[in-house]
Amino acid sequence: MTTAGGERQPGAGDRDRVIVVMPAYNAALTVERTVRDIPPGVADEVILVDDASRDRTVDIARALGLTVIEHERNLGYGGNQKTCYRAALERGADIVIMLHPDYQYDSRAIPYIVGFVRLGICDLMLGSRIRTRREALEGGMPLLKYLMNRVLTLCMNVVLGQNLGDCHSGFRVYRREVLETIPVDER
Repeated sequence: MTTAGGERQPGAGDRDRVIVVMPAYNAALTVERTVRDIPPGVADEVILVDDASRDRTVDIARALGLTVIEHERNLGYGGNQKTCYRAALERGADIVIMLHPDYQYDSRAIPYIVGFVRLGICDLMLGSRIRTRREALEGGMPLLKYLMNRVLTLCMNVVLGQNLGDCHSGFRVYRREVLETIPVDER
């Protein structure tokens, strides 16, 4: 349901199809904890796209009841994301949540972040795993990855004129129309 101004408003019978996509590579040690923290009923489907992992990621994901898509060969992070987004859109997602299964993001926040998108306040929300240096490192983020993230985020903020905390976030929530607008296959 939309208002005269075009904003989406929740209403009787209004139900967005919410799909969580997880681009995975060797996530056997963390995928279960990540999935278990997703609040019940928040997603209609959870899809794990495995990028030719060499561990038990696929077996664990199947045991958790996730929809699993396997790449025969490693397509890299960008290729994995493309598969994730295509799969969610093909399955009729109105809201797509990309969540890395590395347990660096708080899955419990999904209903709140989705709420901003569902209400039409935002079309895209980015989560952050970096509230404090200590929390990021204690949460399992490798030191080199943390340092590179900080440098790249600083550069992106200067170029974009923004103040993002984690521009390389593995926790993103998109309204369907955003993903349909972005030429994902060209990137």
